[in-house]
Amino acid sequence: MLTLVKSPQDVFYLPQRLLVPLFQRPYVWTQEAQWEPLWSDVIRVAERLLRGDSKAEHFLGAVVLQQQPNETGTLSTRTIIDGQQRLTTLQLMMDAIHDQLLVLELPEFAHQLRDLIQNQQHHFEETEDEFKLWPTNRDRPAFVEVMSQVVHVDAKLNNSKSRIVEAHHYFVEQAKEWLDQDRDNLRLRGQSLVRAIVTQLQLVVIDLNADEDAQEIFETLNARGTPLSAADLIKNFVFQRLEVAPDQQEKIYHEIWEHFETPFWEASVSSGRVSYSRTSLFLAQWLVSRTKQEITGREVFIGFKRHILDFDANMLETLKRIRALADKYEAITRTSQDQYQQLDRIELFTYRINTLQSEVVKPVLLWLIDPSLPEVPEAHLDRALSAIESWLVRRTLVRATTKGYNKLVVDLLQSLSARPRGEVGAYVERFLAGQTSPTTYWPGDDELRRELSDSPIYARLSRSRLRMILEAIEDYRRGFSSPKAKHEQRIVREKCTVEHVLPQTWQTNWPVESIEDQIRREGYVHRLGNLTLATQSLNSEVSNAAWLGVDGKRDAFRAHTSLLLTAEIVGEAPQPWDEEEIDQRTNRMIEELITIWPVPDGHTGIVTGARSRLHSRVTVADLLEVGLLASGQSLYARPKSHHGRTCEVTLDGRLHINGDFFSTPSGAAKAITKSQSEAGWWFWLLDPEQDLCLSDLRRDYLDLQGLDEALLESPSESETDSGD
Repeated sequence: MLTLVKSPQDVFYLPQRLLVPLFQRPYVWTQEAQWEPLWSDVIRVAERLLRGDSKAEHFLGAVVLQQQPNETGTLSTRTIIDGQQRLTTLQLMMDAIHDQLLVLELPEFAHQLRDLIQNQQHHFEETEDEFKLWPTNRDRPAFVEVMSQVVHVDAKLNNSKSRIVEAHHYFVEQAKEWLDQDRDNLRLRGQSLVRAIVTQLQLVVIDLNADEDAQEIFETLNARGTPLSAADLIKNFVFQRLEVAPDQQEKIYHEIWEHFETPFWEASVSSGRVSYSRTSLFLAQWLVSRTKQEITGREVFIGFKRHILDFDANMLETLKRIRALADKYEAITRTSQDQYQQLDRIELFTYRINTLQSEVVKPVLLWLIDPSLPEVPEAHLDRALSAIESWLVRRTLVRATTKGYNKLVVDLLQSLSARPRGEVGAYVERFLAGQTSPTTYWPGDDELRRELSDSPIYARLSRSRLRMILEAIEDYRRGFSSPKAKHEQRIVREKCTVEHVLPQTWQTNWPVESIEDQIRREGYVHRLGNLTLATQSLNSEVSNAAWLGVDGKRDAFRAHTSLLLTAEIVGEAPQPWDEEEIDQRTNRMIEELITIWPVPDGHTGIVTGARSRLHSRVTVADLLEVGLLASGQSLYARPKSHHGRTCEVTLDGRLHINGDFFSTPSGAAKAITKSQSEAGWWFWLLDPEQDLCLSDLRRDYLDLQGLDEALLESPSESETDSGD
């Protein structure tokens, strides 16, 4: 057995055949879980190369290959014991980029990739030996189809439903979009992209001899062992470089590093669609704050090692600085997670960005509070955090994309590092206010009013995010927009659930007669002004009750809640709760949100270019609004194994199945399949006899809006998948 770190060029260049055994599963990687993160990593490396960073690298993971006996003069064959999904994806991505480079008349760069995809004809006798990789029999027709011709973005292929073809199509689209971004520097971009893939990606390749027990090694790698985290690798690197006696090493371990092996630091934390140990994620964020470069959780070990080696850093001093910042970060995080604690500005900021799942801005927070750097004055620290929080919340409220956040954070850190720390608050405001791209702009007051006045916000935000928004309004009404609030305390966080005043199933106790009034009423259910907070027990008790009368909602609210958020609804004199009241309360709450999360004076949030705003996602409600779907319309499950299963589109854009309501197509699909993950937009057909699905309608919607599907982000649906 031989283990080496290799680039794709090292793995694929020689004439050979990498064979996926027939007993292995077919190709199963997906866009959301694997293709998008991989492409983001490749582009990050390519853009670093464009900026002159010749050492940019990314680690892809490990593969296990086993040499097979072959006759002299025949093509060398290796069986892929582990890593076939990764290697297949690399082949598909390289071929997709190869196709686009040929289309763009850059053959010299395309040929560099062709040499890693295909064996030259004089090296093989059988047609199947043409390709460097040969998949399982189930995937071969689709693989041959996309790998044996130049495939354009709009190509119609025989195996269009194959995951292999979908992956190739995805990378063709992404390569075209990235290369087209700067036609004046097309050759340089093509060269950087090819170099990023060919030489700058890194794989650990375990080569087995023909007589070694591949199955035992496979089981050891995949079942018996737990893979090393970035924190494990960094720990090993740190203690190898400590130039102290063994007894001193043990003392340093107990005093500094052992703390990172406690439950708090070993807990799993999500960033985007990936989960990391909190230690690994913290170290990645610390690195970004130090290096002012994009570093993902997958790159943290390589980035850490490079940072130490490039700056010849004293390992012990570096370790002490990391531990000092980690202690501060832990204290802030723990306090922010305590429902009953009175939070200071940093702790409140941390609670809110954690609720927004915005780990991406943590490097700025670490830079601002780092005890090894000069202290930021309290007024400027508060101003900086308030600006970042407002920027994040406003973009969340208008459903703007999160696609450009990593780059913006790096740009902000690079700019901040060149300015006195005593001025950072004002500069953060100016920096964010100066953003004019759809991916980074700071929405203005008018856009918030326009977006929220009739938005079904309950269907568009996760419950945790919406609860945080309502908690902020309650705190504002208690006077906590001022440092000298007169109320005893803030609301107890994460204690209440979001409650509809006009119930979701209003027809029983809140009837209206005409069809027009019924349609109008349904459109008000999920609006901001119809929402409040209530304990779970109160919510359950009054959920669908009438407004007035015995056991009515109004009297229950008056008797059992002290929230100011609800006080305006249940005044002294009995009054109806209807659409006019919801409109008025919605407008009041919007103005409160504008005050809670302000923008600088005169800021309008103007976006340059043809696209005035880019949604982070398209919802079923969006399709309803433009008439591509209709309320009451049935959708049909595509898979043959679930033939005959349907869902119904509701007026508010949810999907109804047997009494349960789902906010996303994926959530509804998972209710049918009982699986952990489903591509819901592909799953649901408009007609069981035709291959027209929700994904096709989404593309039509984007065309109507003048948007490009390549700029559409697929968010995590983990909080909105379950039935309401």
